[in-house]
Amino acid sequence: MDTESTYSGYSYYSGRSRGSHRHGERSRDRHKSRSKDSRSEKSVTINTPPAEPLLGDSAVRGEQVQDDNWGETTTAVTGTSEHSLSQEDIVRITKDLEDSVGLDCRRYFTLTLAVILGLLVFLTPLAFLVLPHLLWPERLQSCGTACEGLFISVAFKLLILLLAVWALFFRPPRAGLPRVFVFRALLAVLVLLFVISYWLFYGVRILDSQDENYQGIVQYAVSLVDALLFIHYLAIVLLELRQLQPCFSVCVARSTDGETRHYNLGQLSIQRAALAILEHYYCDFSVNNPALLSASKSRAAKHLAGLKVYNVDGPGNNAATGLAHSQSRAMIAAAARRRDSSHNELYYEEAEHERRVRKRKARLVVAVEEAFTHIKRMQEEEQKKAPGDVMDPREAAQAIFPSMARALQKYLRTTKQQHCHSMESIQQHLAFCITNNMTPKAFLESYLTPGPTLQYSRDHWLARQWTLISEASVTSGLKDGSVFLLKCVDFNLVVTTKKIPYIQMSEEYIDPKSHKFVLRLQSETSV
Repeated sequence: MDTESTYSGYSYYSGRSRGSHRHGERSRDRHKSRSKDSRSEKSVTINTPPAEPLLGDSAVRGEQVQDDNWGETTTAVTGTSEHSLSQEDIVRITKDLEDSVGLDCRRYFTLTLAVILGLLVFLTPLAFLVLPHLLWPERLQSCGTACEGLFISVAFKLLILLLAVWALFFRPPRAGLPRVFVFRALLAVLVLLFVISYWLFYGVRILDSQDENYQGIVQYAVSLVDALLFIHYLAIVLLELRQLQPCFSVCVARSTDGETRHYNLGQLSIQRAALAILEHYYCDFSVNNPALLSASKSRAAKHLAGLKVYNVDGPGNNAATGLAHSQSRAMIAAAARRRDSSHNELYYEEAEHERRVRKRKARLVVAVEEAFTHIKRMQEEEQKKAPGDVMDPREAAQAIFPSMARALQKYLRTTKQQHCHSMESIQQHLAFCITNNMTPKAFLESYLTPGPTLQYSRDHWLARQWTLISEASVTSGLKDGSVFLLKCVDFNLVVTTKKIPYIQMSEEYIDPKSHKFVLRLQSETSV
């Protein structure tokens, strides 16, 4: 048994090394092609916040079709390691670390500037009120009742401004955009210039002359706080309200399987429109399944396979050469007829696949219903036991999982979903259904119907980086006919923009008397 296990582990790694070598050659070819096209394209990168993978599934994305009884014929790998890194993997990991360091530095630098500007804004009115008491307190006039009321106004306005700034600006970042947000940068510059102007006026007219009218100084600070509140209102209009009205309809198509969605967006820049599309993508698009694409490619390669004819007698024998030519023509004609009838093969192949899926689904449904029935019996028995002997949902899920594991594995293999679900995730979902007293149909819904991308493990779908490719500047606004790409590791999202047309609506008046009618009855009619 140990010899067989060691041999299987060695053959597994030799296959992986050859696959990684071929993958390295393909990646180098793609890198060369990208370097050739880089002169005509502008590409920037959108970084999503890093997250730890939830599953440790070792399934390969481009996995070939395997036996349905794969769970029963696997052997343990002993004496070898299950993790290996090539030189290209090390280079890629190093690049990812460099990108993450640059992203973190830029994020913290932006946050530092925002905090400094916020402290300058909130401390400036307080400094206007405190400095006269520190520099020339004996020359200040007494503050009356109206002046003391202004103190209360400044305090509450600063509190309102603090809460408003925290709610609008200090929110957790959704993503790292490649370019600066133009409106936010303009607002920051406007606030900075505004505060500097107030400080210059305060230094020239109040500090130099040592103004004795303290009530006028307090009113000056109140005017600054009022102006800051109006700037915050302008920020709400530019950052939040301007984009609410839909102006463009964008069509998002995935390059691998052609799945398409349509969304309505407002006045946004290209990079912010790309961010909104990615947020919708994880919730609306089904998870990308490379196994289905590999199956279609293998079917196409099988149908396009041709025949090769060799002349074994050599070119000297004319009779043999003529016979070989006639045989080759006959074989080519037979191959052409077989290609013409390939649609029949495809039809029967798909019909056979649907029959197998229905068969596996029926077996899975019966197995799950029997397992949940067993759970109900166990719950009835546990109610009669002592409180310390009751099984928790996790133990109950582990107890009934083997009864449905084989049917579920076969169904996932048949529908090419085996890489989307691991044994641990299935047991967690089963324990969740048991805890919340859900039905077998509710448990099976996650496996019978492909769900959105967010429902699956992050180790499977999470992309560390999205690359935005656009001929126009990413800070420019959307326009009619704009096209840009969002590139991931495995696929692209092609986005086309159409402007929502202007709608002219007119009114037509209908006279209410035109709806009236008269029923005339003949005298011969019996009523």
